[in-house]
Amino acid sequence: MDTQSVSSLEDVTREVDSDDDDSDDADFRPRICVRWGGALKTPICLESLQEISMEDTVHDAPDNAPDKTMADMPTLPEAAKVMVEDDIIGHPASIAYHDSLKQLAEYLLLPVSMCSAKDPNRKAECRAPAPFEINVRSRGTAAVVEWQLRQDLTTVEVYEHGERSTFFRIQDSYCVDTIKEFWDEKRAAVITQLKSKGPVVAMDARMDSPGFCAQYCTYTVMDNGSKQIICMVNIDKRETMRNSVIMEKEGFMRAFETLCEELNIEEFCTDAHSQISALFNNKGKYKDCGVRHTLDMWHGSKSLGKRIHAAGQQRGCTILQIWSKDICNHFWYCCKTADTYEDFFDRWAGLLHHVTGEHAWALGACQHGPLVEDREKEWIQKGSVAHQRLTEVVLDARWLKSIHKYLHFRSTAELESFHNHILMYASKRFCFSPPVYAARVMLAGLDYNHHVDRPAKRRADGSILYGKVYNKKSRKWSLYTLKVEKDYSYIVDLQSAILQRRLSATGGLPRTTKKRPDDPRQHGVLSGVPAPSTQELLQNQLSRGLGEFSYNIFRLIMKC
Repeated sequence: MDTQSVSSLEDVTREVDSDDDDSDDADFRPRICVRWGGALKTPICLESLQEISMEDTVHDAPDNAPDKTMADMPTLPEAAKVMVEDDIIGHPASIAYHDSLKQLAEYLLLPVSMCSAKDPNRKAECRAPAPFEINVRSRGTAAVVEWQLRQDLTTVEVYEHGERSTFFRIQDSYCVDTIKEFWDEKRAAVITQLKSKGPVVAMDARMDSPGFCAQYCTYTVMDNGSKQIICMVNIDKRETMRNSVIMEKEGFMRAFETLCEELNIEEFCTDAHSQISALFNNKGKYKDCGVRHTLDMWHGSKSLGKRIHAAGQQRGCTILQIWSKDICNHFWYCCKTADTYEDFFDRWAGLLHHVTGEHAWALGACQHGPLVEDREKEWIQKGSVAHQRLTEVVLDARWLKSIHKYLHFRSTAELESFHNHILMYASKRFCFSPPVYAARVMLAGLDYNHHVDRPAKRRADGSILYGKVYNKKSRKWSLYTLKVEKDYSYIVDLQSAILQRRLSATGGLPRTTKKRPDDPRQHGVLSGVPAPSTQELLQNQLSRGLGEFSYNIFRLIMKC
């Protein structure tokens, strides 16, 4: 905490041709940053130091220092040799391996011979003599080298951060493509297991930012049986003429067509997205595909609750808000117990009698047991304004037309959980280039698939451990099952694949990086689609609701 930066010397980067991808390791000159610790009383002036050529001999001791015998000098450590993959695979590292950093720290001659830190209670200096214990640990993307007293009185820390440009070049050259190949290999194994049966899948989209300003859309497909991720499609807004509204539809079409070529899909479940549902109506693109389209129960109940809440805002209809939760629960019950649309409608229409206190009528009766007489909930008066508004919601023809898609009682809750898990690798607080964003999403998929079958934690007597979480909206606590810790055992194989790519590369670390052919930023070409013209962009804005007048104004400005 007491260290401060004195000076930094940055090499002037030579201009290189964009076609020059590689350079020899011997020619690479990294940037230099020198920092001095708080124990040094006089700052180091780099400009006053003598320049030393490669032929000169370097001695750590000054000319006026007393002579030392060879026994007093520290022994130069031998260079670490990598003979097999196991010498580095699985070892902690940031830019440099922690074993190498510790070896370097052990050879260093520290400028202090004893600890000068003061005890916070006694206000006296520690004065503990060297040698100190050296530890190297990770903190985020940095490595922390600690010179720690054996009495644990004080700690000196030095951070080893990688240079931004070096990190990005290593990531682009050796990691991105390797992660994609590793994901394709694991995904192929899952697809092979599902070929023998017609799977039921859940499909949903995740935007990288809220609202209508999203840059990326990740459309994910999950097998309903094994709960494994079997397909992920990333859409860049530049691939849809910068219209984020249609990114989900585009992602669905790509994922659906890919899976139809690989598997004999029996059914797929989505949320109630109108653009996707339109693809399967009488005039839709996939009307004859033979795959059953179902809708998520939670989204259907949520939509119903919104319409009841809106009706309850009208004058004389406040009582509907009291019944909203019970009506949504009855919707879940009807979808779960009904096998046909007729069975559903009989149970669902009976709701209009139940809310008025009428539990038996000419064509049917309620299926619940005896009710408590001192119930607090007020009945809705039959024929009142509130009852009429509720009838319009319950018997809405457009909504009832899609009821058959809810009768299979499907859910995309696990897929929503995975989309939340992506935040661990691709946070919405940061922006990423298209290849890096895709690689991070694949890492999330690898993590999720590897740990999806983790068993629950158990006590010594065999009982399951539970955790609890508080919901601020409902003001209630809920329980969830605790699972055993993750092991991340697949990381070793991924590290080995990255190492093999580095060993098979020709030359050193590239000084410049080229955009990939499928990168949406490549020469204005969006995945093989020409960049939109100004006229197309204006027409697209018109379709999003700017209006004819605004469109003419924009067209006039462009002519001028």
